[in-house]
Amino acid sequence: MDTLFYDGRCPLCSREITTLRRLQDGGLGFADIHEHVELAAALPSRELLLRRLHLRGKDGTWIVGLRATVRAWSHTRYGFLFRPLLWPGLFSIATTVYERWADHRYDKRYACDVCKPE
Repeated sequence: MDTLFYDGRCPLCSREITTLRRLQDGGLGFADIHEHVELAAALPSRELLLRRLHLRGKDGTWIVGLRATVRAWSHTRYGFLFRPLLWPGLFSIATTVYERWADHRYDKRYACDVCKPE
């Protein structure tokens, strides 16, 4: 089973996870980063997990960022709508947009001393 690691403290992320949970076909598990501190040695750093969406494939490989989003949605009947994001040309534009948004989200939520994750 693929496992999607997400930021359970992010309202937008939580809404997407709620939708994915409802629509997925049973091949996708979910792990809130804030609830998996005990697994820290087996996972990428907390900062990396919070900066970009991470999906661990059933074979143990890590998929990050936009590719993780596409893979997660492939577990729903709407996956075909996300596949074009991987097409050459569109992928580079979509990745730039995703990474800028993800960096902005991280900086806004976690990049100050007051709001650092525990």
